[in-house]
Amino acid sequence: MGQRILITGARRGIGAALAVGMARPGNSLLLHHLDAASEAETVAGLCRDLGAQAELLDADLADPAAVRSLAKAAGPVDVLINNAAKASNVEISVLALDEWQKTFAVNVTAPMLLAQALGAGMAERGWGRIINVVSPTVRMGGPSGPAYVASKAALIGLTRSLARALGPAGITVNALSPGAIRTEGEAELADGRDEEAHAPLVATQAIPRSLVPEDLVATVRLLVSDGSGALTGQVIEVGGGLIFR
Repeated sequence: MGQRILITGARRGIGAALAVGMARPGNSLLLHHLDAASEAETVAGLCRDLGAQAELLDADLADPAAVRSLAKAAGPVDVLINNAAKASNVEISVLALDEWQKTFAVNVTAPMLLAQALGAGMAERGWGRIINVVSPTVRMGGPSGPAYVASKAALIGLTRSLARALGPAGITVNALSPGAIRTEGEAELADGRDEEAHAPLVATQAIPRSLVPEDLVATVRLLVSDGSGALTGQVIEVGGGLIFR
């Protein structure tokens, strides 16, 4: 039986790789994006080529009303992957309250609202999987700014709380920590010097090579499988041994 899967931030990078990695006959991929229909449609085409159904959903995750509308448009889903995130490299000395609040709106409030809205249907059906994409910066303290690091720490707390609350209904909730994954967004933030920026992190990994979004696919397939029913409330590090828990 196929799964209905909502992935936020699915137009490129990690979200796109997970969408294609989850695409197979019987599965329906709901690909969230914000004002990037052309990029998202390319990902949808790749999913369809693999036999899956794919649909695009546009929403501004910084707007709670838009998040609720996204959940309504998605309808019943079996798997929710909260991948979309707002980057914030603003130093504490100049961090504006508005930047802090917008970062938390996308990185924490939106996943909470989606889990609240879509988790109810999962509970009624007695099965569901929620994956929240977090960051090793929570353990390392950087190099991202305090708004981003704090928001990802909050998302880990939300993951554990949801795992406890939703577990009796057959829903597992886990956090995926990707490590130093090279993505288009990373390249933009680093002005095209992402390989140089990642070099110190790669050098400290147990597996000293650059990581790519496709490195995450097998772990996500495990987390959404029937066999993962006893795996919940965990932070899964897929970072080549960048940090150990």
